Amino acid sequence: MLAPAFLAAHAARVEAALAAMLDAKASVVTARLLASMRYSLLAGGKRIRPALLLECYTACGGQSASGKHTPAMQTFVIPTPVMQAALAIECIHTYSLIHDDLPCMDNDDLRRGNPTCHKQFDEATAVLAADALQTLSFELLSESNAGAELRCTLIHKLALAAGGQGMVGGQVLDMQAESGSENMDMLTVERIHLHKTGALLRWCCEAGALLANADAEQFEACSRYGKAVGLLFQIADDILDVTASSSELGKSAGKDAEQNKATYVSVLGLQRARELATDMQELAVAACQPLGRDGDHLQSLVHYIQERSW
Repeated sequence: MLAPAFLAAHAARVEAALAAMLDAKASVVTARLLASMRYSLLAGGKRIRPALLLECYTACGGQSASGKHTPAMQTFVIPTPVMQAALAIECIHTYSLIHDDLPCMDNDDLRRGNPTCHKQFDEATAVLAADALQTLSFELLSESNAGAELRCTLIHKLALAAGGQGMVGGQVLDMQAESGSENMDMLTVERIHLHKTGALLRWCCEAGALLANADAEQFEACSRYGKAVGLLFQIADDILDVTASSSELGKSAGKDAEQNKATYVSVLGLQRARELATDMQELAVAACQPLGRDGDHLQSLVHYIQERSW
């Protein structure tokens, strides 16, 4: 399925802002470290996480400099606090990818069609680039001109989503399942991916709503949507690992089975995993209903996430 036009538009804005943000660091960050950060952060990708944040922001009535954005409007000025949050989540996501690819983790040589960071530079530099990107994400949030209480809320929620109660904790559970110390059943797989993948995706949706000063119903809709999309995203990834080629994925295909990972496909089989993806798709679409027409783009993202080929 082709990416929706608005997703490409968001990606272009985010790419430009990421590049400008790194350029501004040239005088204060060591050249080799900055080069390794730039290599991974600007390697492309779908930029789905920033898109989720930006679309939840607009769906909840977020205001641009020129007024309220509606799904029919293709261009608008993104206020600085919203873009800062979008850049922050890409920094966190990229740091996690660098660490995922390390020899002590997934030991992968390919990411987004290019050599992984530790292959392009070296393992120590890759670790430090990831560390720098992780802390940069919190720097970006702390420096935004959102209100102090909102900044603290976003930072706290991101720390929970990215740390031991979220992504990092999920990675540990994933490694335990891989080693055989955990029984690989459906509940184990769901627990892993609600933490490893789902926590950050849910943060994107909740952050967008908070930045838009959403009411309780809007915030809950975005939160439910984020949880369903988080699981859908991982199920789709697990399916692609066994159905797509390395050239299509831009990373090594078949690694999940090779490393005995706990995946939806390994536990349920391919057909049942596809059925579960459809269930998650329906839950995510249903979560958008309280947002009315302003949630149309979020529904489009659901279909794209399920049907994408990479």
